[in-house]
Amino acid sequence: TCTTSTCAHWQSAVPLRPFALVAILLVLLPGGCRAFVTDSSSPTTRSAGSEQISILVLPRAVRVARKTVSVKKHPRTLLAFKPSDRSDDGIYTSAAEKEKEGTAGDGEGTVPYFSIVLPLLLVYISNQWSRSSLYYLVNFSDSPDATAFTAMNVDLGFTQAQYGALASVAFTALFAVASLFAGSYADKSDRRALTAGSAAVWSAATLGTAAAAGYGQVVLARIIMGLACAFSTPAAYTLIRDTVPKERAAFANSLYGGGIYLGGALSSLSILLDNSLGWRGALVAIGVYGVLCALLSLFLLPPDQKDIEDEGSTALLQKTERAVKEQSGEAGSPTVVADAKEVLSIPRVQWLFLAAFFRFCSGLCIGVWSAPYFKSAFPDDSTTYAVVNAFIVGFCGVSSGVLGGYFADKTSQYSSSDENSARLTVPIVGSILAVPSWWLTVSASTFEQAMFWLGVEYLVAECWFGPAVAVLQSSVGPKRGGTAQGMFTLTGAIGNLAPSFLGVLYGKATSQGVEGEVALSHLLEVAVCAGYLIS
Repeated sequence: TCTTSTCAHWQSAVPLRPFALVAILLVLLPGGCRAFVTDSSSPTTRSAGSEQISILVLPRAVRVARKTVSVKKHPRTLLAFKPSDRSDDGIYTSAAEKEKEGTAGDGEGTVPYFSIVLPLLLVYISNQWSRSSLYYLVNFSDSPDATAFTAMNVDLGFTQAQYGALASVAFTALFAVASLFAGSYADKSDRRALTAGSAAVWSAATLGTAAAAGYGQVVLARIIMGLACAFSTPAAYTLIRDTVPKERAAFANSLYGGGIYLGGALSSLSILLDNSLGWRGALVAIGVYGVLCALLSLFLLPPDQKDIEDEGSTALLQKTERAVKEQSGEAGSPTVVADAKEVLSIPRVQWLFLAAFFRFCSGLCIGVWSAPYFKSAFPDDSTTYAVVNAFIVGFCGVSSGVLGGYFADKTSQYSSSDENSARLTVPIVGSILAVPSWWLTVSASTFEQAMFWLGVEYLVAECWFGPAVAVLQSSVGPKRGGTAQGMFTLTGAIGNLAPSFLGVLYGKATSQGVEGEVALSHLLEVAVCAGYLIS
């Protein structure tokens, strides 16, 4: 450690040049830096007759660059700067480190809510609204309200099984494949451009759905939408990871994850748009909102920091990377498959993906089939359901997510052993409490009772997302965060098979004479409660 007397003596004896001051400031940046003085005979020196300060900088991206700065001849003095307390293997940085780096957010020591989280949240709302609005634009009841103007299935002529495939498998077709590559691509590309571009594509697909003349065209638009949506979340979560202090990671992830519920709330309100504009007009409004969000993300999101590098430093870094790879025997960049294997080699991540799969199955069954169920069970309360469900999904869902992230962070801070295990207690408790809440929802005899228990279910169940993502990101290496997030999204994509399978069982039950409301109620009871309990 550099003592005060040593620094004072060294400063008074050595007339520092400006670039030497810059070099010392670089050493003080967190990242595990070392500084040492070498002789003029050392291989690292560039000019005889002068001593050198050779600074080894180890940034979080695990790239090594050696920079050499000359100072005038001075009796040998050792400057051993204290290394950062943070391990280079970590993903998140502390709030103090963010303040030193100047990347804490919109203000000193703050999380970048306006510049990062807000634009990402707006885009995520568009993502969820575009993909979930379909659930509220169909009507399989015998009600006279089910017309070609308001019900897509009546206009285009498709069945319950086809709807289940359209809402899940059609969306998942490219979404599942692209998710794995999207994570790796987010680690290497401009995430601001990736966010805006993907939002523009899924908005175009939404507008294409509004103009569809048949079921096949809707399937094609749905597939394109799934492909675009796959690139959104890996870019967003890695941006949050790189800019938010570790102590607030789960909370920031929960804020962003609130887009699921806000988008779901707007999807529920799409019933009102459907009644006034028709299902085609409703999709046009949703598509226009998505285009606006894509433009806003370009203006509000800052340039991707990993793309802002000095040309000389970049060349030096690349040269050093090649040297390190040659010494370690690595040949070229790791492939997506190699990164995925590395992520899956972590036992905690394996269990996390398995639990997330069942949790996704339950949530997706509710998302795809709850609206058709409530329309069938309480046909006279369709308009009221649109408003009440929007409040439940928007307020209760967001509250559960944000509070879940907050308490997960607090729990991890008081843990004396493993902070990630402490974080996971929140979603575990939430899933257990969600089982009786959902059973009471679909067993309710009145609309009011059903909505009450649905609100309770959202309050206890939706606390899982932020803590799960925070644990995932902190469990994998920094260079594989995007790949891990893509695999997490892929897990959800595979979970889309659950509502599709439920649709097949629903169609088979009704064809055998079972009343639609009763059949769907029993299927939702078993599928959702089992998924919660297993997760």
